[in-house]
Amino acid sequence: MAEADPPVRTISLGSGVAAIDAAAWDALHDGGNPFVGHAFLSLLEASGSVGPGTGWQAAPLLVEDAGGALVAAAPAYLKSHSQGEYVFDHAWADAWARAGGDYYPKLQIAAPFTPVPGPRLLAKDKSDATLLIRAAEAVVRQNGLSSAHATFVAPDQMPLFEEAGWLVRRDIQFHFANADYRSFDDFLATLTSAKRKQLRKERARAVDGLRIEELTGDAIRPEHWDAMWLFYQDTGARKWGHPYLTRKAFDLMGRAMAEQIILAVAYDGDERPVAGALHFLGADTLYGRYWGCLVEIPYLHFELCYYRAIDIAIERGLARVEAGAQGGHKLARGYGPVATWSAHFIADPGFRRAVADYLEQERQAEEVEMEWLEGQTPFRRKD
Repeated sequence: MAEADPPVRTISLGSGVAAIDAAAWDALHDGGNPFVGHAFLSLLEASGSVGPGTGWQAAPLLVEDAGGALVAAAPAYLKSHSQGEYVFDHAWADAWARAGGDYYPKLQIAAPFTPVPGPRLLAKDKSDATLLIRAAEAVVRQNGLSSAHATFVAPDQMPLFEEAGWLVRRDIQFHFANADYRSFDDFLATLTSAKRKQLRKERARAVDGLRIEELTGDAIRPEHWDAMWLFYQDTGARKWGHPYLTRKAFDLMGRAMAEQIILAVAYDGDERPVAGALHFLGADTLYGRYWGCLVEIPYLHFELCYYRAIDIAIERGLARVEAGAQGGHKLARGYGPVATWSAHFIADPGFRRAVADYLEQERQAEEVEMEWLEGQTPFRRKD
């Protein structure tokens, strides 16, 4: 019996997610991760957080069937720098420049400014997902780019990149796993005595003299976004020199995604907002994203970003909390080490070999680090 001809597919490079029908885009994923949704990606464009002058030029990879229906897509960007990615390839860029090459622009498959693992190949069919990978490679080759990168890829999609021959890189984050806890005290009971006392002391000291308000949906008003913008600017100034998101992005989040947002705001005795943390709700995960403060208060960062997040996850029956990139200090607060993954296509064979050698050395060091971190968790040892 003759095999059926493969379905007709048209591959293209879009000019932005906002130009794509929202229902068609969102039909390609399960909705569990807000950062690959049409609302989030399009508000980044509408707010000017990505686009001209930002170094992030939206270029989504699109696959359509014979009737013109969208069957696969990937959020992709032409990058003129490596900022806002949280998977650092500056050393690769420097090495390629010293060799006389142009590392930028490069193609980045990612949710901008968002170190959150999630699907990067939005497709119902494996063959269409694989087409997205081949499309990324074609964009690199046809436009003389140095490379393509897919960062914070959901683990179940990594085999597709590996089968395509992309280089694999592993990093480490710290996530809280909800073991069906009934309360924060129930969680504390799993820690060593010393850690239980430490966490209780930190929580008490953090909120002394403060009022904490948790807001979601319509309860988040314009003045709350004004305060969150100030907090976000403070963190940006201290960490990366300038904020990635524009002020307008926060307003658009409030309009389009308020039901998926929990904002924790701390007020001092004069009812002045002094700190805040913004969390996003996924299907089974709470994602801690933005934090900032106007007054330095010991342990308040831990309270708003980590402990309150655990409270929310337990109350809502969520499976885990992902509190962002890096931060070994999360380990002592009940957040365990978790591997995160990225995939990299390097066009030049010699450069690819050099990066592959680098990644192998990095992998060996990281395996040692992961083993050590797993032995440093604050949980009581089981007999």
